[in-house]
Amino acid sequence: MSDLFKLFNTSASALTAQSVRLNTVASNLANANTVATNPDEAYRAKQVLFQTVMNQADPNGASNGVRVAGIDESQAPPQPHYEPNHPQANEDGYIFRPAISVVEEMANMMSASRNYEANVEVMETSRQLLQRTLQIGQG
Repeated sequence: MSDLFKLFNTSASALTAQSVRLNTVASNLANANTVATNPDEAYRAKQVLFQTVMNQADPNGASNGVRVAGIDESQAPPQPHYEPNHPQANEDGYIFRPAISVVEEMANMMSASRNYEANVEVMETSRQLLQRTLQIGQG
């Protein structure tokens, strides 16, 4: 029975991590077309870093789930565009857009969404198994 509860905790940690990932992707997509006057002010894409949470009490080194270890900012330089009539153009006529691939971000969003859905399914199946186990004790 405690294994089922561990399964709930592991899936819950994955749901939380994938939720952070989805929010980060949404932020990247929302800022994909933002403009800055200079490269230092341009939005930088972010990526979530996951880390396995190990069970210190388990001699076999079993995992207790996953956690967000951090959020990295892209080192890709912003893309300069020559648009001298743009209101945010610098004195040389350039604006700077973030180096964000909308296609990559959409693929990340689909992956995170599918991982989220899979963990919801794991929790639902675990809940059903737990209910059936409790019914065995009643009959």
